[in-house]
Amino acid sequence: MTGGLAGVLERVEAGELGDPPTILAYIGGQRVVIPEQELKETLRRAMLLLAAGGDPHRELGVDDRAVKAIAVELFDEERRAQLAAGIDELALLARDLPRTKDAALFLAGDLELAWRLYALGLLAEELGE
Repeated sequence: MTGGLAGVLERVEAGELGDPPTILAYIGGQRVVIPEQELKETLRRAMLLLAAGGDPHRELGVDDRAVKAIAVELFDEERRAQLAAGIDELALLARDLPRTKDAALFLAGDLELAWRLYALGLLAEELGE
């Protein structure tokens, strides 16, 4: 494992960063190539949906309307393949971290959920959570 990523994966293993599948989907998503302008516009629209739905700082979930909108707008097969590759890499890097490896394998088995969790991570980052 690399220094920074190894430390993050160890913190995922220890339960310090929150829900392991959500964290790993976001980390694995760092491989996904999205033009900056497209991402900004998509997140702006999602923020409007979030605000229209009530408190924009409420607890977000994978089935939140704004999260689903991000997932749909940014989806294409190439990007999903990039996310899958990122998750596969995390599973290999976490081979000695059972909880983290299991979470990565779970995501690898359900790429639709992994994609929505990645969208959730993008929105959470935009909100500064």
